[in-house]
Amino acid sequence: MRLAVLAILAILAGLPAAAVAQTSELPTVLVSRQAAEALGLSIGAVVQVAPPDGSRARDFRVAGIYEPTPDPSRLGNAIHAVRLHLPDLLALTTPPDAPKGAESVDAINVRLTPGTDALAFSRDVNARLPGLSARPTTDAGAAAGPFRVLERFHLAIAIVTILASTVFLIALTVMLVDERRETVGVLRLIGLPTSRVLAQVLLEGVLVASVGSAFGLALAVVSEGVINRFFQWRYDTALLFVQVTPSVAVTCVLIAIPLGVSATVVASWLLLRRNALRLARR
Repeated sequence: MRLAVLAILAILAGLPAAAVAQTSELPTVLVSRQAAEALGLSIGAVVQVAPPDGSRARDFRVAGIYEPTPDPSRLGNAIHAVRLHLPDLLALTTPPDAPKGAESVDAINVRLTPGTDALAFSRDVNARLPGLSARPTTDAGAAAGPFRVLERFHLAIAIVTILASTVFLIALTVMLVDERRETVGVLRLIGLPTSRVLAQVLLEGVLVASVGSAFGLALAVVSEGVINRFFQWRYDTALLFVQVTPSVAVTCVLIAIPLGVSATVVASWLLLRRNALRLARR
């Protein structure tokens, strides 16, 4: 549960020795980075924390400053929050007249060991504890609906972009190959077979596509840092907006090189079907 930081009571550097000893006995609390920057807090400072209604305020010592978990649904919202130990949280939020054991928990996060099947674990929990709903974090239910739609939208745009780029690439390659028709015609006239010329063009296409893929990946990696730093500064968040993972890099290479080579071969084949004399303009 997130509670608002209401006021700064004191800073350890300005307290006498007796007050410092008393401060060290206070319960500890973690403060979000945004709240610490807005209120000028540092580790060791004493703050007063209270429930949203302002009652039952208590003094706490700041034990650390944490970076809130990036949440795309809260992009642009400054997260002013604190994290307390469970007994301290119950003491702040439970009414004095509430019977003991009446507290309730809405959700519990369970971290599994690496390699554990989260889906199988959630199924086992649901079978053993009827009434509970356990599901992996990758399946956030209705909350993930907008992001799933956005992911499919990005996939559709990627497919359309690749198809349109392929058509443009073939057209550009045809024009570039057509400019070399005299060279191809001379090679044909001196006795080189079509397969030999086509193999040479294929190797050239592989080289150009490989260099282009490497340049594109390098540009993406450099742009990744620039884009993330700008938008993290703009929205004051640790969220990663662009991330070039090894799987993404491999996918890009597997798409770019075959498309580049195919466009070169298709354009060259259309040229090689012409008569050698016509190619050499004789």
